[in-house]
Amino acid sequence: MVKAYKIDENIIRYTFGRPINTDAVVVVRGEDIGNREMPYVNILSSENLLITYKMDDLDIVYGLGQNQRGINKRGGIYESFCSDDPNHTPNKKSLYGAHNFIIVDGKEKFGIFIDYPGKVKFDIGFTHKEYLEVSLDDNNVYVYIIEGENSKAIVKSFLNIIGMGYVPPKWAFGYQQCRWSYEDKDEIEEVANKFIENNIPCDTIYLDIDYMDTYKDFTVSNERFSDFSNFVKKMKDKGFRLIPIIDAGVKIQEGYDVYEEGIKNNYFCTDESGNPFVAAVWPGKVHFPDFLNKEARLWFGLKYNILVDCGIEGFWNDMNEPAIFYTERGIKEAIHRAKESEGKNLDMDTFFDLMDTFRNVNNNDEDYKAMYHNMDGKRLNHYHVHNLYGYNMTRSAGEAFEHIDKNKRFLMFSRSSYIGMHRYSGIWTGDNHSWWDHILLNLKMMPSLNMCGLLYSGADTGGFSEDANSQLLIRWNQFSMFTPLYRNHSAKGTRRQEPYAFEEETKDILKNMIEIRYSLIPYIYSEYMKAILNRHMYFMPLSFEYEDVMSKRVENQLLLGDSLMVAPLYEENSLGRYVYLPEDMLLWKAKQYDERNYEVMKKGHAYVDIPLEEVAIFIRKNKILVLGNSARNVDSMDNSSISVIAFVEDKATYALYDDDGVTKEFKEGKYSEIEIVIEKKDEDFEITIENSGNEEIKTIKFEIIDVLGNVIEKRVQV
Repeated sequence: MVKAYKIDENIIRYTFGRPINTDAVVVVRGEDIGNREMPYVNILSSENLLITYKMDDLDIVYGLGQNQRGINKRGGIYESFCSDDPNHTPNKKSLYGAHNFIIVDGKEKFGIFIDYPGKVKFDIGFTHKEYLEVSLDDNNVYVYIIEGENSKAIVKSFLNIIGMGYVPPKWAFGYQQCRWSYEDKDEIEEVANKFIENNIPCDTIYLDIDYMDTYKDFTVSNERFSDFSNFVKKMKDKGFRLIPIIDAGVKIQEGYDVYEEGIKNNYFCTDESGNPFVAAVWPGKVHFPDFLNKEARLWFGLKYNILVDCGIEGFWNDMNEPAIFYTERGIKEAIHRAKESEGKNLDMDTFFDLMDTFRNVNNNDEDYKAMYHNMDGKRLNHYHVHNLYGYNMTRSAGEAFEHIDKNKRFLMFSRSSYIGMHRYSGIWTGDNHSWWDHILLNLKMMPSLNMCGLLYSGADTGGFSEDANSQLLIRWNQFSMFTPLYRNHSAKGTRRQEPYAFEEETKDILKNMIEIRYSLIPYIYSEYMKAILNRHMYFMPLSFEYEDVMSKRVENQLLLGDSLMVAPLYEENSLGRYVYLPEDMLLWKAKQYDERNYEVMKKGHAYVDIPLEEVAIFIRKNKILVLGNSARNVDSMDNSSISVIAFVEDKATYALYDDDGVTKEFKEGKYSEIEIVIEKKDEDFEITIENSGNEEIKTIKFEIIDVLGNVIEKRVQV
């Protein structure tokens, strides 16, 4: 029996011990319903909490946000413990985020959210194939049980209690270019000029750690980026916004104002003795701001204004698990082991023990256990609240932006995260590789992240580490062009992978794919915003919409919003793939945004030829896809005349959402909607349009395809 609190008709919160308030949940009012047993699951231990559930053979388990393996998480062990690990191989139990929300979908349907900021282990049929086991080395935790008629309803209930998600500016839905090693402003400008010369659309260019003065946060190198404010303006005049990186560690250096202010006001995490905790990352030795201290959080967040005053309108937060390269403890231990081994005949065990000592110098649990926070006057060991660090670093920026310009949307995304951070930013999926299986991993992460409220998300397109060939880059773009965050990012020392860095044929294909993305922005933005406002998902597994058995098995196709299904290629040298269609669909094999090549696909299994220069876009039956026009960036798009592709058997409807893309006035209902209805009447189609406030769109060109493949074209004034 545990304390129970009824949040609403579908959600009950169970309290074990005295949990830390993570601020993951914003809806906390409800009814105290006393002590009672939890439904569905068994509590085998309340001292070190162990929750179990016996799964049916056909149960599917969704969730866990940014993690390995499939959309269905059965068969794996997962640990929620934000980890700086760039090698996303199938054996890894945790990545950069901690998202402790799962759904069991079978004979019984329910969700579980484990609101605990330390390490949580999910054994989902790995140790015992029929058992789901959730365990943690603590008994101070909130557990939410969420009921609903299906997975889609359970997600909606969960999103309702964790609050509205982050909305970036509309320009952040354009193509974005990044590389670690754009070392000075001349190189940045060269990148911009090459996009312009090759007529490839692009909205942003990123500044990695190279722009800083000796890797110090909120500084700019005068040598490499002199007259920074004017350079930011010059680049914006060319059509590009610059997006700088901010890291978690503050360099220890006399005369550096951020360091000195942090020391003076006790804003840094401490060691056991109460002295500022010392670790090392890019600048060498650093202190970590104590983001669980609300005063320190606001102090650090307001530092972003140093760059905002230079014209910067977006940021990405990195190294905020927090990543630790080494500490003195780790170095001393490694040196001690090395000296002990000197001159000895090392056998297998002693040699590998020595190797492990050096491997474990970075991101070591012993260092996290030696670090402390001040949260509302209470001293907390970092290890037990580890998963809150990146979330609260990004929260510091989000809260500060409210002070800097409360009505302006800033671009912000983070590497590390916990549920709740979705209110302040998006995420990218971290330092992946130029591996084909990472395209598929990218696809599988997207709906799992959406379930946790993280809609503005995407991967490093083409892969961060290793070298991408042209084929991989093309195929990866053919998925990323649908993700809200669409960024090409690569590491120093790897092959250049800007679109223009390849041979002419590849460059032209990538240019066409990026132009298709820009034409999709009216639909992508509309679906993103409706998902935010209505607490829906942007990407969904097929099974969230279709209830047939086969849809539950599909792991390599996704639904995107109301109208589309995407099925990217992710195998080298493939020129097609098998797809499952749960209903008749219209296939648009898109080669250029203003060219059409349609095929009506019948329900069932099919093999689809997809040459390298084409992307397969599936339009669902009785659904509508709205397309705009490509442009060199979002700000210069002219959508006074747009197109509609509709696959209609009898009746199709669509609500096209739009707003100013810059302010937060949409929260006050200041947005427009165009309601489109297409209804079959005898051998023709009748179109009805109701425009509520959209002053940009004047004309819509319709291409209506019936179930026989006949194309009817119409043009309507709005």
